Amino acid sequence: MSSIEINKDTYLMWYESMLLMRKFEEKAGQLYGQQKIRGFCHLYIGQEAVLAGAMSVLRPEDSLITAYRDHAHAIAKGVSSNSIMAELYGKATGCSKGKGGSMHMFSKEKHFYGGHGIVGGQIPLGAGIAFAEKYKGTEFLNVAYMGDGAVRQGALNETFNMAALWKLPVIFVCENNGYAMGTSVERTTIQTDIYKLGLPYGIPSSAVDGMDPVAVHNAMDEAAQRARSGQGPTFLEMRTYRYKGHSMSDPQKYRTKEELESYKAKDPVEAVKSTILKEGYADEAWFEQIEEKVKAEVEASVHFAEESPWPEASELYTDVYVEKDYPFIMS
Repeated sequence: MSSIEINKDTYLMWYESMLLMRKFEEKAGQLYGQQKIRGFCHLYIGQEAVLAGAMSVLRPEDSLITAYRDHAHAIAKGVSSNSIMAELYGKATGCSKGKGGSMHMFSKEKHFYGGHGIVGGQIPLGAGIAFAEKYKGTEFLNVAYMGDGAVRQGALNETFNMAALWKLPVIFVCENNGYAMGTSVERTTIQTDIYKLGLPYGIPSSAVDGMDPVAVHNAMDEAAQRARSGQGPTFLEMRTYRYKGHSMSDPQKYRTKEELESYKAKDPVEAVKSTILKEGYADEAWFEQIEEKVKAEVEASVHFAEESPWPEASELYTDVYVEKDYPFIMS
């Protein structure tokens, strides 16, 4: 049973947040093509409902951890567009001081703990963060996001066992977009209903329509109630879809144009807009206003990144160890 009502304000928040994620990622793709952004770049376009539906449930103090498709997660947690874009540029004003780039966004202030390049590496870390919350006696939780490819890592099984045994306040979320890089789920796992992987550990697990923020909200709400009341973890398989390739270097030869178009017909941004208009929550003038607001924010982030300085060479030796005078760093 949902404890957090979905109302007009929820829908308006969903639309604006998803539109910002969408437009930011579209701009990032353009800048990557212009070689303003280097290295790897994994876009989130199409999967926005997974985060929008979660943010209408989670508290600011709740933490998120994810893999390397992480720009939108940082946006969802309130990390500024300026600092995210600057990080993509590798600038000193980036949220990771220009040291992480696209795959390693981080904000201690916003309780966003990455951005991790090792497939599945964030799963036990999420459980560790949840353990810390339980140890401190808070009511806060961690949401550990992963892709469908990460569930084949041994770390998932070890973590599920420990999280269930210790009843940790963690929600494990598999963002199943159908393809681990460029290989379909059907070709890589005997268990295509990924949510069932949590059942042997006694973890309440279910599949969720990840293209619908309402379904995401309700599933996350139930899972959050469990976590906060000391009942332990939940595993949710969010069935979603990415409209772009695994990364910017992906030719996408493994799927058909017809398949892609069938998912675009379920576009969560357009679906939420349709509901807002149908219910009379806002008119076209409001949408135009939000479009301009989002466009201005994204453009401002590009200007901020362009004008920001590069990190000093001395930054190579900072933030490596907690001890400021650690004796084994050679400079």
